[in-house]
Amino acid sequence: MNQHHGEVVEKVIRRNGYSISELARLTNVNRRSIYNWFNQKHLKPDIIYRIGCALNYDFSAEFPNLFLGNETKTMNNMKLISSNIETHHYKETNENYWKDKYINLLEKYNDLLKSNVEFQNQVS
Repeated sequence: MNQHHGEVVEKVIRRNGYSISELARLTNVNRRSIYNWFNQKHLKPDIIYRIGCALNYDFSAEFPNLFLGNETKTMNNMKLISSNIETHHYKETNENYWKDKYINLLEKYNDLLKSNVEFQNQVS
């Protein structure tokens, strides 16, 4: 089966209600990188592992060919434990809560501005 890795990963992220800002912070990349990953037909296994670890999600059902040996499962479990600690720390301190909230509000505001411009163009 020839599946689009980026689309599968994006679907899981959105279905589980994760914000792009939080995922970017947890994977130590910028938001644009996350969107670029969504557009890639084939993602490197380490990127999928990284996303799974950050979200505490097991992608083995979606990508069984990437989870073949015990070695990768052990490595993945170690990353999941480290990610759980990091996520727990983030929720306790909320150090990026307001920044993430601000970015989300800016995105909504930008969408409203675009809608308003489109409406104005239709009326004229």
